[in-house]
Amino acid sequence: MEQNNYQGALQKPTGSGFNATSTASEVIKGIDMRGKIAIVTGGNTGIGLETTKTLAVAGATVIVPARDIEKAKRNLEGIANIELELMNLMNPDSIDAFAERFLASDRPLHLLIHNAGIMWVPLRKDSRGIESQLATNYLAQFQLTARLWTALKKANGARVINVSSDGHRFAPFNFDDPNFNSREYDTL
Repeated sequence: MEQNNYQGALQKPTGSGFNATSTASEVIKGIDMRGKIAIVTGGNTGIGLETTKTLAVAGATVIVPARDIEKAKRNLEGIANIELELMNLMNPDSIDAFAERFLASDRPLHLLIHNAGIMWVPLRKDSRGIESQLATNYLAQFQLTARLWTALKKANGARVINVSSDGHRFAPFNFDDPNFNSREYDTL
């Protein structure tokens, strides 16, 4: 796979003083997140768990929507400032229900971090017939952001962060058959 940064057009140093070896603790040091509310999808495993821990230590209230609440409880045990909520990104109704519950709290949303994602899974489709990776990794992020838009606006300076990988570079998107209705399924 060829790497190309288009002569620096895609990524440029920000002058922050941080680099690829900087830790989350170093980056958040001295930042007070008390009174801030963050939602971190996939916040109970991997990078999302570290994000959740870092924000919580800085004082933020971190809401972790999860499809497996028991697993999330085990992984987040002992971390203060955490709220667990049920949500399955493969289920559009579940996304709407989660957003409705959050909006009913009448709180602003300062950070929406789309961290959850799936890859290399067998062919599955959601209730609309949409392939699982497309539904989970792309469409669910847009749906959740749209549903939480009023809470994001209420925060007056909110941030929406999409965590991603280079996975999208491994295969082009097939606009003619995104749900693998007439071609063999490829997990990438």
